[in-house]
Amino acid sequence: MNFNANIGSLDRALRILFGITLFVISYLGYLGGYGWVGVLIGGVLMTTAVFSFCPLYGILKLKTTPKE
Repeated sequence: MNFNANIGSLDRALRILFGITLFVISYLGYLGGYGWVGVLIGGVLMTTAVFSFCPLYGILKLKTTPKE
């Protein structure tokens, strides 16, 4: 599998925003006993945003990066 960037800047920003949001609502207890799910999904979103690579996008051969 090729690990070239497949996440564009808007996609990265949205992943960071949703990741932080999930962390915050999990910390504040809005997800109840399922707070760990919010932390897990938020962590995945933030990690993929940092590395600009989404494994699911790679499998599906999707890209949100600008065309070259």
